[in-house]
Amino acid sequence: MNESIDTRCVHAGREDFSRLGVHAPPIDLSTTYPVPDLDVGTASFDALVGGAASAANPIYARLHNPTVARVENAIAQLEGAEACVAYGSGMAALTALLLVSRQRGAHMLAVRPVYGTSDHLLSSGLTGLECEFVRADEIAARIRPDTALVLIETPANPTLDLVDIAAVVAAAGTVPVVVDSSFATPILQNPLAFGARYVLHSATKFLGGHGDVIAGVIACSETDAKPLRTMRAATGALLHPLAAYLLHRGLSTLALRVERAQRNAIELAQRLAQHAAVRKVFFPGLGTVRNDAVLKTQMRGPGALMALDLHGGHAAAAAVMGAVRILTPAVSLGAVDTLIQHPAGLTHRVLDDAARAECGITPGMLRISVGIECVDDLWADLQQALAVAERTTRMPQAA
Repeated sequence: MNESIDTRCVHAGREDFSRLGVHAPPIDLSTTYPVPDLDVGTASFDALVGGAASAANPIYARLHNPTVARVENAIAQLEGAEACVAYGSGMAALTALLLVSRQRGAHMLAVRPVYGTSDHLLSSGLTGLECEFVRADEIAARIRPDTALVLIETPANPTLDLVDIAAVVAAAGTVPVVVDSSFATPILQNPLAFGARYVLHSATKFLGGHGDVIAGVIACSETDAKPLRTMRAATGALLHPLAAYLLHRGLSTLALRVERAQRNAIELAQRLAQHAAVRKVFFPGLGTVRNDAVLKTQMRGPGALMALDLHGGHAAAAAVMGAVRILTPAVSLGAVDTLIQHPAGLTHRVLDDAARAECGITPGMLRISVGIECVDDLWADLQQALAVAERTTRMPQAA
C-alpha cells in the first residue's frame, strides 16, 4: 500500500501498536537491561556496537532504545530512506556525520549560507575536516581526492536561497552529498529522491513542532546508518526516549502544521513585499532568492520561513523585535507559534563580518518562522511593529 505522506505522518512508526495493545507510543526509560543469557548479551553487544539497528537484548540505553528506534522508523518512512539515526540535537547529528566522513578523507565542501552554528563547526576544524566554502557551481572544480563530503542546506538559513540538489550530486560525483532539509521538512522536499546520500534535520524544528524537544536526525541507507550508530554509541549522543516520544507525537500533525504555516507565509510575504519599510522579502516563489526556479522542480511548496531586510538597518530590526506582541522574538523555527529573530545578532553571530556579508546577511535582516495563528492577526502585529520602527528610526513611512 502506497500511502500519502499525510497518512504516513500519522501512522509511521506505529506498526507494532496492535501487537503491544497500545494506542500511544510507550516510553522506555530504562538505562540498562537485564542480561540473563550471557551469550545472547555478548552477541547483542557486539551487534549494537557494530552499528546494527537492533539486537535480541538492548544491553544499555546508549547502545539502543526502543522508543528512539520507533521514531527513527517513522522518519525514515517520511524521507523514503532505509534507515534513520536520531541524536540529542541537530548539531550532534551533524558532528557525528562529520566524524564518520573523516574516515573517507580530510577535506569537505560546503555551500553558504548554512545555519550559523553549523558554519562555525565547519570553520573550526574541530572534527579534523578542512572545510572549503564554495558556490554550488564551483563544486566539480573543487573536488579533491581526499574530499569526504559535500554539504548544502536548502532552503538556506537565513536567506532562503535554494540549491539544486540533483545538480550538486552530479557535480560531486562519487563524493557523498548531505542536505540539511530542516526548513523544507519531508512534507515539501525529499533529497534522497534527487541523489543525496544523507538528509539532515534539526528535528527540534518542524518535526517536533512545539518548541519542547531538542533532537537531530539523519536519514540514509542502512549501510550508511551503521557507522553513524557506532559513532553515536561511542560518543553518547543518543536521543533521550522522552524527547523521542515528543518528537513522534509531533510527527502526527506535521503535514497539517506545514500546510497551514506555509499558507500563512505566502500571504504575509506578499503583503510585506508591498510595505514601505521593507527593502526586500526573501521568500521562495517571489523571485527574490537564489535559484528560485528550483522551487518548481525540487519542492512541493515554498515553506513557512522568510527573511526581511528593513530600510532602517539594525535599529529598525531591533525596534521590530521589541515591538511585536503576537510574534515571539526568539531563535529557532518550525513551532506552532510565529518566531522572529535577528540573524546577524543571534543565529549567525558566530560568523565574522566577511562571512556574514558573503552569505547576504545584513544588519537590517529579520528571519520569520511563520506559525499557524490567524494570518490577519500576524499581519496586524507586524504592521504595528513596523510602524514603531518607522517612528523611531526614520524609516520610509507606509502609505
